[in-house]
Amino acid sequence: MGLLDDRQIDYYDSGEKRKIPKQHWMREKLPEDYWEKGTQSRRNKEQWINDNIHILMYRMRHNTSDLHVLQWRHGCEIEQQVKETKSIDEYGYDGENFLSFDDKESQWVTPVEAALPTKRKWDNLPILDQHTTKYLNEECVDWLNKFIKYAYDEFRKASPPGVHVFARKSKNETKLKLTCLATGFYPRDVTLTIRKYREPLPENEIKSTGVRPNHDETLQIRKSAEISKDDKAEYDCFSAHRTLKEPIIIKWDGQYQDWSPEIVTLTVVIPPVIAGSLLVFVVVYIKKRKGIIGE
Repeated sequence: MGLLDDRQIDYYDSGEKRKIPKQHWMREKLPEDYWEKGTQSRRNKEQWINDNIHILMYRMRHNTSDLHVLQWRHGCEIEQQVKETKSIDEYGYDGENFLSFDDKESQWVTPVEAALPTKRKWDNLPILDQHTTKYLNEECVDWLNKFIKYAYDEFRKASPPGVHVFARKSKNETKLKLTCLATGFYPRDVTLTIRKYREPLPENEIKSTGVRPNHDETLQIRKSAEISKDDKAEYDCFSAHRTLKEPIIIKWDGQYQDWSPEIVTLTVVIPPVIAGSLLVFVVVYIKKRKGIIGE
């Protein structure tokens, strides 16, 4: 899929084998040959991953009957106030960093021993480094500026957060997990804080999901902290957003639910930017077949 400032703008349908717009301005502003070329590019990416994926699972010595996830994320960000750009070209395997391109040093970096053969091979392909650098710093930035212009009216729309507070028993019978949820907001620059007697809890006591996309192209974030089950202090959720004249403060009523397993979701989160970001995500779930990125 392609994302522009947290909003999905297109996706590749592997069943229909074509790239499909998700925004009306994408359909209206871009010619047919854009979608034809984009479709061919996504097909090539799909084929490349399918041709090379077996190398990774072999190197990692993973059972081919297990479920594994391979991700590729690439794109660019612009900070117009300081005239800075940032490029992203990175791979992840089972949720961990695997391989990424350092455009300043023009080399590939990895924290994983299994990726070293790929790093060495790609570092010795100057044409690959040149192509990657050119795309990230020139072509991607050009497209990002065009898309921001095309979507200007849509991007001026903003929505405030809805704020909720709830608690449930923790696995530790003496503890409660207190959660603040802000959802339905856009753009992404939101403040969400758990407070005790109107004082924010220390950051090291709070766990955050980070900002995540909702299905309707708005955003959400939740933050949680463990408190004593017998704690009678006054807790609340404090949230501020550019759409609000005054912050939202929701007090916790002291009620809680019994413990139950939480549903965990895997979400790709875009780094915060001011002017804009354009990213393409390729996520492949591999089951009962060999697999990696590669050579």
